[in-house]
Amino acid sequence: MIQRIQTLYLLAAMMLCIGCLCTPIAHFMVSESGEMVDMYNLWLVSAQGGHLFSFCPVQMGLLVITAAAVFFDIWLFRRRALQMRLATICMILLVAWYAAYGIISYLLCVEMQAIWRPHWTAALPAAALIMLYLAFRGIMKDEMLVRSLDRLR
Repeated sequence: MIQRIQTLYLLAAMMLCIGCLCTPIAHFMVSESGEMVDMYNLWLVSAQGGHLFSFCPVQMGLLVITAAAVFFDIWLFRRRALQMRLATICMILLVAWYAAYGIISYLLCVEMQAIWRPHWTAALPAAALIMLYLAFRGIMKDEMLVRSLDRLR
């Protein structure tokens, strides 16, 4: 199982999703007070370290579901069709995360009248998306190999 390259891609995608969960994904500079606010997937934290408020848990939910699904997908190596389907669903969830990220960031900019600056860790789900695509291609190659061997019998 671990010797398959797509397993390594899936493992990397899971770690990238978990890494994005633990780090700030954007910074807001409030224009009135000059205060710096960090945006995490579930809450906002001011520069003084105070928890401002919990807001839309959609981003965190999407990343947690994606990381759990990718972990489950690693163990489906005997059922390649289901593994490909689950990888596709995970890719869709990551695209939905970016849609939620954009909408929530825009709404917070308008609400706080702040300047938005994305953090480099907002690119981690995109890297996970690429890893999931590479894993999907590897699973597809395995499936094509098994089908060609079945035809030879």
